[in-house]
Amino acid sequence: MDKPDELTTLFVYGSLLDPARRQEIIGRRVDTIPATLHDYELGRGRYFYIHNHPGISTHGLLLLNLTPQDFHALDRYEELPRLYTREKVEVFDAGGNRLRCWVYQPTASTLKGQE
Repeated sequence: MDKPDELTTLFVYGSLLDPARRQEIIGRRVDTIPATLHDYELGRGRYFYIHNHPGISTHGLLLLNLTPQDFHALDRYEELPRLYTREKVEVFDAGGNRLRCWVYQPTASTLKGQE
């Protein structure tokens, strides 16, 4: 497999792990591979979120070959910029290969009262 393009790849860790939910939002199936985000802990209040926590890892999936239209639909779903921002992070695929991709990071209002 070729190394995923960081501009078209998204690490997901919450409700977007569900293929039916992804297809409902994006309108099509997308290819995925397992991945791990190191030094972030998964939490859940009203919404799933991650926060920096050295030594903890969060497992999820990489959504591959996303289009600008896919990101537009996902950004709406994640309620940018109110609930989340989309930022670049380093993740590791199942083979231990390091790569950069997008991830949805919670805003202060999302974290408020959840930790």
